[in-house]
Amino acid sequence: MPAVPELLAAAVEQALNGPALIAPCANPQFGDYQANGVMALAKQRRQNPRQLAAEVVAQLHLDDICELPTVAGAGFINFRLKPEFVARQVTAAAQDERLGVPLAKPVKTVVVDFCGVNVAKPMHVGHIRSTIIGDCLSRVLRFLGHRVITDNHIGDWGTQFGMLLLGWKQYRDDGALATDPIGELLRLYKFVHEKPELRDAAKAELVKLQQGDPENRAIWERIIALSQQEFEKIYRRLGVTFDYTLGESFYNPMLPSVVAELQQRGLAVESDGARCIFFEGQSAPLIIQKADGAFLYGTTDLATLKYRMDRWHPDEIIYVTDGRQQLHFQQVFAAARKWFPVVPDLRHVWFGAILGEDGKPLKTRSGDLLKLDELLNEAEERALAIVTAKNPELPAETRRHIARAVGIGAVKYADLSQNRTTDYVFSWDKMLAMTGNTAPYLQYAYVRIQSIFRKAGGEPSAGDITIEHPAEFNLAKHLLRFPETLQAVADDDKPNWLTAYLYNLTGKFSTFYENCPVLSSAEPTRSARLRLCRLTAAVIRQGLYLLGIETIPAM
Repeated sequence: MPAVPELLAAAVEQALNGPALIAPCANPQFGDYQANGVMALAKQRRQNPRQLAAEVVAQLHLDDICELPTVAGAGFINFRLKPEFVARQVTAAAQDERLGVPLAKPVKTVVVDFCGVNVAKPMHVGHIRSTIIGDCLSRVLRFLGHRVITDNHIGDWGTQFGMLLLGWKQYRDDGALATDPIGELLRLYKFVHEKPELRDAAKAELVKLQQGDPENRAIWERIIALSQQEFEKIYRRLGVTFDYTLGESFYNPMLPSVVAELQQRGLAVESDGARCIFFEGQSAPLIIQKADGAFLYGTTDLATLKYRMDRWHPDEIIYVTDGRQQLHFQQVFAAARKWFPVVPDLRHVWFGAILGEDGKPLKTRSGDLLKLDELLNEAEERALAIVTAKNPELPAETRRHIARAVGIGAVKYADLSQNRTTDYVFSWDKMLAMTGNTAPYLQYAYVRIQSIFRKAGGEPSAGDITIEHPAEFNLAKHLLRFPETLQAVADDDKPNWLTAYLYNLTGKFSTFYENCPVLSSAEPTRSARLRLCRLTAAVIRQGLYLLGIETIPAM
């Protein structure tokens, strides 16, 4: 079924003979939706915008959808939905396994590049933003019907492996490697890195690896395998999966031909012995090969882009990294547009930092970056303490399951509910609160609705949803905004549109439940309201799933 904005846009575009921009009214007193594309078209046609808006309204035939549209301001057209139309739409959504969310047309192929951990180093708190933002965007795009390919572009090549190889051969502690592989690999790297007298030996080990030495390659593969095993433990806890994990090493053989082609086309030129791509208006070029012959991240990213285009033919490629890489990706994207006649929609979805309550980047007391597994452990422990205090009678395994869902959900939601382009302050008390815009509040709202069905003796049968009260009307209208909210997340690459929608949904449901008796109402009102409850629960469940957050039957 088409979303409400699509229905309104189709009617306005036919009357206007031009594009219609439909958006929710910022102020509900003016209506539910607003068409604001009239002014631009009036300017092109040299017409009075209010007059053009009035002419459009006169041609609209929307009696079955809304009240008579009104013109406001400089030419805005406002629409107020009718309760009968809303009732029909939510009834259809309640009977639709997709909850009224239409499949995308056209279907796009989208590559989402996120997480990007470095081999032999622990995942730290900074990795969680890329991981869960990328995962959420992938889930939303898939649910909308697009073909999504997720790729974890890991750092598994470079000078650090010379140090790791030397450390592995001469200073390895097998006992430590067995109990904490990443910790031992990090120790080896630091040990060699901090000893200048070992640098020549480490460089020799790196050269042997680059030349295909069987022993060094076997050790390198072992280091990657051990790292991947540890990363997978965290991915499983977060509920994150990848279609591909193609690291820098995968593209390394392609780099000489990339540089050669860019030179042949005159896009890369020599400067002080290095090969660079210069851009108009920018003093800093993108260096793709240093004077000593070494390749850089930009070279790998261009090779990666070419591979993805040749292999998957994507319409869009989304890169989810922190904001410090903005200039890098601006240059890579600009280089790609010079290189290829047609490129996909390339988007750098960047994010800010996670800060401690002192306003500085979140770290441990020793000054190190907080390890991600330690953060998740503490989240579960804190949630378990809260669950045990509230429900000590629950079996221990049940309490642990609830704590996992609540603790990890709280960490995810606290991050995803922020505007991703801003820094935010990490607060355990806020994220685990049972009130306010938090995951535990939404999870508990879902549990509360399930308790209504238990009291009712089960969920209602299929049937109509009717609207008798303003609180019902407001809840139903908000439920109809689920499709457009998901589209906004996809368009803007901002999961916080979804978190805000779900938080408002739970608030509107609470108002409905306070003002509209459900279980004590007579039929058919009782069944109609139970159906509205069921649709609300389904939207909360689906919305949380798209955020990567689990719903649970009890809390």
